[in-house]
Amino acid sequence: MLVIDVMTPGLRMIAPDATVRDAALIMDRFDVGSLPVQERDGRLIGIVTDRDIALRATAKGRDPDLIQVRDVMTRQVTCCFADSDAHAAIELMEQLRVRRLPVVDRDNRPIGMIALADIALRVGNHHMTSAVLESVSEPAEV
Repeated sequence: MLVIDVMTPGLRMIAPDATVRDAALIMDRFDVGSLPVQERDGRLIGIVTDRDIALRATAKGRDPDLIQVRDVMTRQVTCCFADSDAHAAIELMEQLRVRRLPVVDRDNRPIGMIALADIALRVGNHHMTSAVLESVSEPAEV
Protein backbone atom coordinates (compact mmCIF):
# COMPACT_ATOMS: atom_id res chain seq x y z
CA MET A 1 0.00 0.00 0.00
CA LEU A 2 1.24 3.46 -0.92
CA VAL A 3 1.00 6.75 0.96
CA ILE A 4 -1.33 8.10 -1.75
CA ASP A 5 -3.82 5.36 -0.84
CA VAL A 6 -4.23 6.61 2.75
CA MET A 7 -3.22 10.29 2.72
CA THR A 8 -5.59 13.23 2.85
CA PRO A 9 -5.05 15.14 -0.41
CA GLY A 10 -4.96 18.91 -0.50
CA LEU A 11 -3.87 21.05 2.40
CA ARG A 12 -4.53 24.32 4.07
CA MET A 13 -1.24 26.20 3.83
CA ILE A 14 0.12 29.36 5.36
CA ALA A 15 2.79 31.85 4.32
CA PRO A 16 5.79 32.47 6.58
CA ASP A 17 4.90 36.16 6.95
CA ALA A 18 1.35 35.46 8.20
CA THR A 19 0.71 36.19 11.86
CA VAL A 20 0.46 33.52 14.52
CA ARG A 21 -3.15 34.63 15.08
CA ASP A 22 -3.87 33.96 11.39
CA ALA A 23 -2.44 30.45 11.78
CA ALA A 24 -4.50 29.76 14.91
CA LEU A 25 -7.69 31.00 13.23
CA ILE A 26 -7.12 28.77 10.19
CA MET A 27 -6.41 25.77 12.44
CA ASP A 28 -9.61 26.45 14.37
CA ARG A 29 -11.74 26.98 11.28
CA PHE A 30 -10.60 23.80 9.55
CA ASP A 31 -10.10 21.72 12.71
CA VAL A 32 -6.45 20.91 12.01
CA GLY A 33 -3.46 20.83 14.35
CA SER A 34 -0.80 21.88 11.87
CA LEU A 35 -0.28 23.95 8.75
CA PRO A 36 2.49 23.50 6.20
CA VAL A 37 4.40 26.74 5.66
CA GLN A 38 4.87 27.40 1.98
CA GLU A 39 7.16 29.82 0.17
CA ARG A 40 5.74 31.86 -2.71
CA ASP A 41 7.18 29.40 -5.22
CA GLY A 42 5.18 26.61 -3.57
CA ARG A 43 8.06 24.87 -1.79
CA LEU A 44 7.55 23.60 1.74
CA ILE A 45 9.82 25.48 4.16
CA GLY A 46 8.37 24.46 7.49
CA ILE A 47 5.33 23.47 9.47
CA VAL A 48 3.55 25.28 12.27
CA THR A 49 1.65 23.25 14.83
CA ASP A 50 -0.70 24.12 17.63
CA ARG A 51 2.12 23.05 19.94
CA ASP A 52 4.56 25.47 18.25
CA ILE A 53 2.09 28.28 18.87
CA ALA A 54 1.47 27.26 22.47
CA LEU A 55 5.14 26.87 23.42
CA ARG A 56 6.91 29.45 21.26
CA ALA A 57 4.33 32.24 21.36
CA THR A 58 1.59 31.92 23.98
CA ALA A 59 3.73 30.53 26.82
CA LYS A 60 6.26 33.31 26.26
CA GLY A 61 3.63 36.04 26.29
CA ARG A 62 4.28 37.05 22.68
CA ASP A 63 1.58 39.01 20.86
CA PRO A 64 -0.02 36.71 18.24
CA ASP A 65 -0.88 39.73 16.09
CA LEU A 66 2.75 40.84 15.89
CA ILE A 67 4.71 37.60 15.68
CA GLN A 68 5.01 35.87 12.32
CA VAL A 69 4.64 32.18 11.57
CA ARG A 70 8.32 32.01 10.51
CA ASP A 71 9.26 32.93 14.11
CA VAL A 72 7.53 29.91 15.67
CA MET A 73 7.42 27.28 12.90
CA THR A 74 9.42 24.07 12.87
CA ARG A 75 11.93 24.44 10.06
CA GLN A 76 13.20 20.91 9.73
CA VAL A 77 10.21 19.02 8.42
CA THR A 78 10.38 15.36 7.54
CA CYS A 79 8.12 14.51 4.62
CA CYS A 80 7.26 11.54 2.49
CA PHE A 81 6.28 11.09 -1.13
CA ALA A 82 2.89 9.94 -2.42
CA ASP A 83 4.49 6.88 -4.00
CA SER A 84 6.29 5.89 -0.78
CA ASP A 85 5.30 2.73 1.05
CA ALA A 86 2.65 3.55 3.69
CA HIS A 87 4.20 1.15 6.20
CA ALA A 88 7.54 2.95 5.83
CA ALA A 89 5.73 6.23 6.58
CA ILE A 90 4.23 4.67 9.71
CA GLU A 91 7.67 3.51 10.84
CA LEU A 92 9.02 7.01 10.21
CA MET A 93 6.23 8.57 12.30
CA GLU A 94 7.00 6.12 15.08
CA GLN A 95 10.74 6.84 14.91
CA LEU A 96 10.23 10.63 14.90
CA ARG A 97 7.37 10.49 17.43
CA VAL A 98 5.02 12.48 15.24
CA ARG A 99 1.38 11.87 14.37
CA ARG A 100 1.41 13.29 10.86
CA LEU A 101 3.74 13.83 7.91
CA PRO A 102 3.35 16.21 4.98
CA VAL A 103 3.31 14.49 1.61
CA VAL A 104 5.27 16.34 -1.08
CA ASP A 105 5.89 15.95 -4.78
CA ARG A 106 9.40 15.58 -6.19
CA ASP A 107 9.77 19.40 -6.27
CA ASN A 108 9.11 19.59 -2.49
CA ARG A 109 5.64 21.06 -3.00
CA PRO A 110 3.01 19.85 -0.51
CA ILE A 111 0.21 17.75 -1.97
CA GLY A 112 -1.33 16.18 1.13
CA MET A 113 -0.88 14.93 4.66
CA ILE A 114 -0.70 11.43 6.10
CA ALA A 115 -1.78 11.05 9.70
CA LEU A 116 -2.27 8.17 12.08
CA ALA A 117 -6.01 8.87 11.90
CA ASP A 118 -5.91 8.34 8.12
CA ILE A 119 -4.21 5.02 8.57
CA ALA A 120 -6.66 3.87 11.24
CA LEU A 121 -9.67 4.79 9.10
CA ARG A 122 -8.46 3.47 5.77
CA VAL A 123 -6.36 0.47 6.71
CA GLY A 124 -8.54 -0.74 9.54
CA ASN A 125 -5.59 -2.10 11.53
CA HIS A 126 -6.48 -0.48 14.84
CA HIS A 127 -4.00 -2.63 16.78
CA MET A 128 -1.08 -1.38 14.68
CA THR A 129 -2.32 2.22 14.82
CA SER A 130 -2.71 2.14 18.61
CA ALA A 131 0.78 0.68 18.99
CA VAL A 132 2.24 3.50 16.89
CA LEU A 133 0.15 6.10 18.74
CA GLU A 134 1.39 4.76 22.07
CA SER A 135 4.97 4.94 20.81
CA VAL A 136 4.73 8.52 19.52
CA SER A 137 3.04 9.61 22.75
CA GLU A 138 5.90 8.45 24.96
CA PRO A 139 8.15 11.27 26.19
CA ALA A 140 11.40 11.53 24.28
CA GLU A 141 14.57 10.59 26.10
CA VAL A 142 16.58 13.58 27.22
